[in-house]
Amino acid sequence: MVEAFAVASGKGGTGKTTSTLSLGMALAEEYDVTVVDADTGMANLLFHAGLTDVETTLHDLLIEGSDAAVEDAVYEQFGMRVVPCGTSLSAFERADPDRLQDVVAELASKTDVLLLDSPAALGSKSAILPIVLADRIVVVLQPTIPSLSDGLKVQEYARSYGTGTAGVLFNKVHADENVAAIAEKSERYFDGPTLAKVPDDDAARAARQAGKPLLAHAPESPAARAYRDAAASLDVRSGESTAVAERFRSAVIPDSP
Repeated sequence: MVEAFAVASGKGGTGKTTSTLSLGMALAEEYDVTVVDADTGMANLLFHAGLTDVETTLHDLLIEGSDAAVEDAVYEQFGMRVVPCGTSLSAFERADPDRLQDVVAELASKTDVLLLDSPAALGSKSAILPIVLADRIVVVLQPTIPSLSDGLKVQEYARSYGTGTAGVLFNKVHADENVAAIAEKSERYFDGPTLAKVPDDDAARAARQAGKPLLAHAPESPAARAYRDAAASLDVRSGESTAVAERFRSAVIPDSP
């Protein structure tokens, strides 16, 4: 079985990478999970996952002529498999986004849940690839109307390529914010449910500074508990691994949104 989720937002700063790793660790208590930093232009998952010193990253797999194998860029971390992306501008410029399809297909054949940490915007082929390839998206929002609007654009684009919405995750929620009213609007406009309302938590910032996922650094923090609730609310669907992998390989990807 396998299902691929693109963790997306439509804008930067919502906490997509923290959310991706947190969901990954929580889901790994029940499933075999692989997390991929698919933000090839602005990668930062390696900083959150303690992988800054690794030799092989996703960039190496996307460069024409590279002899790196997919397994070379997969690292066992915190109970899950993590595929980080490098931060080199030169490597990004040489990377061929079309090769991501085969990489994702191979990874999908060896896991139950595939989480793709997606770019913040939809301005290029490399940015839209994760959303087009995923079975469903998890939309990470802050509890504001502009953030809601950005997330709806992502959902609209995902729908146009047959990608569903698994749910909405409100992140960095402050106690004085009227998140209930925003969540009510979200339930009307998004196809998936509200998975959780993650409070703004100093533990998340401390985890980033420590180079660890939140659930490893502060497992009993309010934010960590909310992410575990989100993972429990996520209905993972079982797809046949070979069929899913073939769909990734044969997907027709537009050059731009």
